[in-house]
Formats: sequence, structure tokens, C-alpha cells
Amino acid sequence: MKVVCIVQARLGSTRFPNKVLKKIGNKTIIEILLSRIKKSKYIDQIVLATSNTSLDTKLVNFIMRLGFDVFKGSHKNVLKRYYLAAKKYEADLIVRITGDCPLVDSNLIDQMIKIFKKKNYDYISNTLIPTYPDGLDIELFSFNALNKTFLKSKTQIQKEHVTPYMYQSGKFKIFNQKNRIDYSKFRWTIDEIQDYQVLKKIFEYFKPNIFFPWTDVISLTKLKPNIFKMNKDIKRNQGMEISEGQKLWNRATKSIPGGNMLLSKKAELFAPNIWPSYYSKSKGCYVWTLENKKLIDFSLMGVGTNILGYANSEIDKEVKKTIRNGNMTTLNCPEEVYLAEKLIEMHPWSSMVRFARTGGEANSIALRIARAATGKDKVAICGYHGWHDWYLSTNLKSDKNLKDFLLPGLEPKGVPKSLKNSTYTFLYNRIDQLEKLIKNNSDIGVIFMEVSRNEKPKNNFLQKVRKLATKNNIVLIFDECSSGFRENFGGLHLKYKVNPDIMMLGKALGNGYAITAVVGKKEIMKEAENSFISSTFWTERIGPTAALKCLEIMQKEKSWEYITNYGKKVINIWKKLASNYNLKIKISGLPALASFIIVSDNFLKYKTFITQQMLNKNYLASNILYASISHDQKLLNNYAENLEKIFAIISKCEKGEDLIDNYLEGPVCYTGFKRLN
Repeated sequence: MKVVCIVQARLGSTRFPNKVLKKIGNKTIIEILLSRIKKSKYIDQIVLATSNTSLDTKLVNFIMRLGFDVFKGSHKNVLKRYYLAAKKYEADLIVRITGDCPLVDSNLIDQMIKIFKKKNYDYISNTLIPTYPDGLDIELFSFNALNKTFLKSKTQIQKEHVTPYMYQSGKFKIFNQKNRIDYSKFRWTIDEIQDYQVLKKIFEYFKPNIFFPWTDVISLTKLKPNIFKMNKDIKRNQGMEISEGQKLWNRATKSIPGGNMLLSKKAELFAPNIWPSYYSKSKGCYVWTLENKKLIDFSLMGVGTNILGYANSEIDKEVKKTIRNGNMTTLNCPEEVYLAEKLIEMHPWSSMVRFARTGGEANSIALRIARAATGKDKVAICGYHGWHDWYLSTNLKSDKNLKDFLLPGLEPKGVPKSLKNSTYTFLYNRIDQLEKLIKNNSDIGVIFMEVSRNEKPKNNFLQKVRKLATKNNIVLIFDECSSGFRENFGGLHLKYKVNPDIMMLGKALGNGYAITAVVGKKEIMKEAENSFISSTFWTERIGPTAALKCLEIMQKEKSWEYITNYGKKVINIWKKLASNYNLKIKISGLPALASFIIVSDNFLKYKTFITQQMLNKNYLASNILYASISHDQKLLNNYAENLEKIFAIISKCEKGEDLIDNYLEGPVCYTGFKRLN
């Protein structure tokens, strides 16, 4: 019986890349592991099985220099990699070790080989009912068992983790090796940086000896327990239970402050430990996860950027042409002129345009121009306007000042305290509040507001704001970064027939490509020439190119009509389900970007549950939908059918007949701004 130990390892680990080539002392993790396995009395050959991607070339070359055999196979289908490696090296018995277990013990391997041979098992392991520390994981199986498993395994989990079919199918004679004392609470594997720190401390204690038995490490846990506290909170076999996206999100929180660049895309806002977080590709209203699982985006659609669907072929064609011709040069791109003229044509009250790439910076540009025009610093605001100092300074006096404008709990940490009392808030439809602000603060030079977000104007509210601004020589700015193109072609102010002095368009303007516009009256916009407002990447060519084609398609398709009607259908589904199941529901927002809350102390649990269950049905969905022209009736019908089952359970929980906690598969989501621990 030829015994071949196949060690699987690669450099592209999602959680801890290049971990097997990390050094402890003067040796790498993989070198230590292979050296310890080599002490086995019964293993005839050791083979490293890695992927055939160029990413692992460095690993292949390193292992070959050490004198070990290497097999290169499928990147994702590790089962196939094992099968072909075992077949090539004519293995009768395979010992499976993973490259993240440098403390694996040759004596323990030999004990299990003897048991396997004596009892004629198909598969034995010490992990089915874990009693050994995580990191001493050993599996043994016959080639015949591997062959049958290779032919029968169908799921991604079975193919990625090699042996699940063997111990789950009931088709094989299996055995679990148990230790007399349960030490499974200890973690000696390496998946996270904390694991690496623990292993370094262990090997530093025993140096220069790298062949100490695992029982000596148990003794060390009693002698120096603090070493082993560094990774005690990491769950065993977490890698099998969470997706590639979740692994990458956990990794991101260690290298990127806050985990990512946009609050609205944090996993914790949806379903922590379940939300896939990252995508590999997108098209229409579909996104594919890192595991290539196809999901229907019934949620944010790029946080409102993709009214025309992901990867719109007409827009992408124009962008590719721009890339071929060069995106940046010393000279200016002509498209910015064409786009400015188009936006002025759409908004006859305006005469000049400046461009930026993000909503927050467009808002800051608009405010700078307005302050330059009026000579006054103070601003009256209503709505959400981004992350910049001028806006966040509103919370210097109280962190509750912005609580009614999309994101509660925004902390002004890092904002100069000298900006305190430079911005004042008033609530939508409360003209009395705005009148009072202006009466008590003669140095307010700007009114900065959203035309509409969660409610419609009442009693000629917008007309009264316009009249108040004109009377007091105040610049009126409408932020239409979100509302532009949702109900008409160019902004809600056109619908309500109230013209601002300056307006911003963003998000949907480029259908996913970065472009924002500051559109305004000439006498005010000219002040941009008297203040330094300039940035290199405001001159790149892709944004204006995408925007021109996007506007052309929107105008042709009348996309705002489709997404508004679609949003109304979604809202009707929410209302009907709430009524059928006696749930109190509150709906907010424009139809094309509507959201709901179930009025209950348990709403965040319900939101998490909705997200969790819809993910199981291949929907990215929570309590909000940004509609696109890629969403169709079939998807809506299926969405409604799945949501009804979820509402039925929520209804039982609200009545006290069931507990929502019984259904949750992970932590509860949060809302608003919250720092990661």
C-alpha cells in the first residue's frame, strides 16, 4: 500500500494571502510543515498540491527547490486537484494535510495510518468530532473512496473542501480519531494574522527545535496561557462556514479603516457574516459573487447609480472607445464641453456648469461658489449632503442635529471646532423654521437642501423657500445627486417648477461611471473663477463620455417613467403584505428609490431576517429598492412570493407566537453611522 501525503496550499488565501510563505525564524510556514511531516515512518511520498494559476508560481518554485514533488491543478476545484494528484503518484492511501497546519505531528499521523490499515476503513479523521487542537487536522482515505467522491460530488463546498461527501453521504466506512482529553478549544492553525502571532510565539519558545511533539505545546498552554489568548475568539472551521466575500470583508477591516470606502455598502447594514460584500462581475440587475454565484440585485443597484442596469452595453462601448483613445492627456477632453451644453439645454434657468466625480465634492464646490458669491459663511441646510467638514460641522453643537437627514449618529470627530455654528438645520416642509433661522442669523448666505427625499412638498413649501431666498439675497442650492432622473429628465425641481441658483446632479448621471455636475446661474457660477477650485481627475474623459451616452439613452427610453412605475408596484406589494399579515409599515422615499420599516422594536432583527432569507433565494434584498430598467415583472413576482413567506413568519413573531431570534443565522444588522470594533 503506497501512502502519499498530499498537502494542499496556495498563496491566494482570501483571509491571509501568502501565509504559507510567511517566515517563523529562518523558515517558512510551509517549510516547517513539510519538514515535520517528513518525520513520518509510514509516508512514502509527500506532494504539494497547489493551483495552476500564475499566482502560485512562486510557491511551486520554492517547494521544488526544497526537493518535494509538486502537482498543479484546479484553483477552485480542490477535489479534482487531489484526485489527479493521487492518480499521478499512484497513491493507495492518501493523507490529507492543509498548508495552514504547521504544528501537525508526524507521530499522530503514524498512529492514524496504523489504525487505517488495521481496520480497513475508507476514511478516518480527527476532525469529525474535534478533540485535538485546531491545526492538528489529519484526514486519511483510500484512493477508491477518493475516486467515488470525485465522481459523486456536485456542490461547490464538496469540491472546494475535498472530503465532505465521504463523511456525509453514508456510503463509506468512516472513523473519527478522538483524544482522551478534549483540547479542541485551542487554535494552532493559521488563517488570520492573530494565528500567525500565536504560532510565532510557540516556535520562538521551542527554537531552534521545530520537531517538538504537540503534547509539549499543550504543556505550554499552561505555562504561558497569554500566548494563546490572541486568537481565542476565532471560530473553528470558520472558512467552511462563510463565503469568500465574508472572508475578504473580515480581511478588509484589518487593512482599511472602516472596512471599505462607502458606509452604504458595509455588510453590517444588511446581514453581518452573511452578506456577500464583494462581486466578481455584474450585468443588468444581476451581480455575481466571488464564488460566481448569480444574485438578483433587488437592493441598492450601485447605491442608486445604475438606473440603466449594470454594464450597459451602449455606455460601455463608448467608454471602451475612450480608453482606446486615451483617458487623460495634458489637454482637455472635448466631452466636458458637450456635456455642459447638454445640461444647460436641459435646465434653461442655468448657464454654466462645473464637473467633479463624487457627490460630496460636488456639494462642496457648490457651497464654495455660493459663499464666494454672497460673501457670507453661514448655511441653512435640509437633507443629506455628504461627508465634508462644512456638512458634518452641523453636529459639533449636538450629534442629533443631523439625525433626521438619512444617517443618525454622524460624529464630527476631526472637523475643526471653529466651524461650530456655521451650519443650521431646518426640517422639510417647515418653512417657519427656515424663516426663524434667517431672521435670527443675518449672515446666512446659502440655503442648501434636497428637493424631496422622504416626503413631498406641502403648501407650496418649495415656492416659499425660493421666495425667501430671493428676498434675502440668499443663494438657493438644490442637491439632486440622488433625486435627479428618478421621476423626470433632469431633477425634481423641474417637476415642481422651482428653479434654484445652483443644482447638483450625480449618482445616475454616469450610470456607474464617476461623474457629477454643478449646474448654476452665470452671475453666481462665475465666482468659481475667483476661488481656487481645481482637481486633476475632474478632467478625465470617461465620466463625461459615459454621461453623454447615459443622457441619450435615458431620454430615448424615458427611464424615469419605467422605474417610477416599477417602484410603485414594489410599494403596493409591501403595503398589501403588511395589510394581509397585520403588520404596521412605514414607507418612505420616491417610488424609484423607496424603502420601508416595520414599526416594531424588533425591526432591525426583521430586516436582517429579510436579507438572510432573500439571499437564500438568490436575491440581494433588504428593506429598500433602487429600481432600474433591468428589473422586470417576472423578478417582481418571484420577489413578492418569497417576501410573503418572510412576512408570514414576522407576523407570528409580532403576535408573540414565535421568536425571530430562532430564525437568525448571524448577528443583527445596525442602522446609521457606527464604528467597527
